Amino acid sequence: MKKILTLVFVSVLGGVITLSAYKLFLEKEDPITVQNSVEQPFFVPTNYKTNNANLVAAEHHSFVNAAEKTVDAVVHVKNTALVSAPMTMQDLFFGRQQSKRAQVGTGSGVIISPDGYIITNNHVIAGSESISITLNDNKIYDAELIGTDEKTDIALLKVEAENELPFITFGDSDAAHIGEWVLAVGNPFNLTSTVTAGIISAKARDLSGRNSQSFIQTDAAVNPGNSGGALVNTNGELVGINTAISSQTGSYIGYSFAVPSNIARKVVEDIIEFGNVQNGILGVSLLNTNSKEAIEKGLNEINGVYVADVTEQSGAEKAGIRTGDIIKKIDNIEISKFSDLSGYLKTKRPDDVVNVEIIRDDKVKTFPVSLSKTDILTVTFMKMELKNLSDERKLESDIDYGVEVVRNNNDWLSENLGMSSNYIITDINNIKIKSIEDISVLKQKYGANPEQYIKKIGLINKNGEREQFLIR
Repeated sequence: MKKILTLVFVSVLGGVITLSAYKLFLEKEDPITVQNSVEQPFFVPTNYKTNNANLVAAEHHSFVNAAEKTVDAVVHVKNTALVSAPMTMQDLFFGRQQSKRAQVGTGSGVIISPDGYIITNNHVIAGSESISITLNDNKIYDAELIGTDEKTDIALLKVEAENELPFITFGDSDAAHIGEWVLAVGNPFNLTSTVTAGIISAKARDLSGRNSQSFIQTDAAVNPGNSGGALVNTNGELVGINTAISSQTGSYIGYSFAVPSNIARKVVEDIIEFGNVQNGILGVSLLNTNSKEAIEKGLNEINGVYVADVTEQSGAEKAGIRTGDIIKKIDNIEISKFSDLSGYLKTKRPDDVVNVEIIRDDKVKTFPVSLSKTDILTVTFMKMELKNLSDERKLESDIDYGVEVVRNNNDWLSENLGMSSNYIITDINNIKIKSIEDISVLKQKYGANPEQYIKKIGLINKNGEREQFLIR
């Protein structure tokens, strides 16, 4: 036993001596690094109150209920138009007239009243000879076209049904928020009753580049056939009419655009009450924030819109708004760009009063402004002062488009065409002139010397006679 203990002791002692010798003579000494900072634990913000049951209930409330409220009130719209068929060699040889053929287009529509009023896009029914709508239960009705507005791309239809129809209630598109969930309901690719979900990505979007549009942008999937369909919030209320997509392929690739419901509602109310759309204007011209002048003045960095000019006899002038004022709000609606302003004003009529909040000399002021009719606006083109036709002049001339010559300082047009005040210009270079906005587009297109590009002008003279002039 003593021999065993002695052997164990000797073994342990030998191991200690060997390890000590290695540490002392062979192992290299590592430098000691001192950390001045102490690593803190990483916390992820977490809501422990949320559970799967809550998520399921929220999704059911947000999407299922909204879809159930709206899907039966969105209809399939079929537009049948007669278009000219291509001329054949036989037609030319035998002197036959160009034949007509039926062309069918499709889209969506939204029932907005139990007695059968339906809202859709103007481009869905443009050029139609007949229109039919199909309900979600496959019932088919012939539809009457009540009226259209090309500027907002809105059209109003009416069907006569034996029973009250399901309909969608208008919501307040001004109250819709970026990031809010929305559903797009429509008939893409002729697939009826299709519902897609997304969020509002932006508001007051302008796709034209002329500050004439104010779309709601969403990432809900919208494809050909969705046009005229409903954009609804999680309560099933109509906040927009799906109208356009941003795409290089013609199909959905990320974003779609809807006419805000407040604009659409005002358009259809005007069509029903007046037969056309009543547009009210503030009477100010705004400086483009991307222009050279704005950049030089530092106005591209302002939070608001800069008043570059005030129209004479307009509501803005009468209220006291001046050139140099910066418009910040209208009726508590934040104004940061022109499309914010134009979009809100499209929900108003002439003589409506809006409260305009401006900054002048670093002070905030508010002016109540009575909106004016568009026929007070004028534009200068080819040394002529032009304005929109009044409703009275349209009725008198039996025409629903054109611009009136207020003053003509163009001697050549006066001497050779007899053009003077009260003449109506109906078309230029075979382009129909609907308003002074079309004249503004021509000014941008032709530049400072449009005379060299103008080859043809259509007129209505003081006697109400139509004339066409070729300019060589």
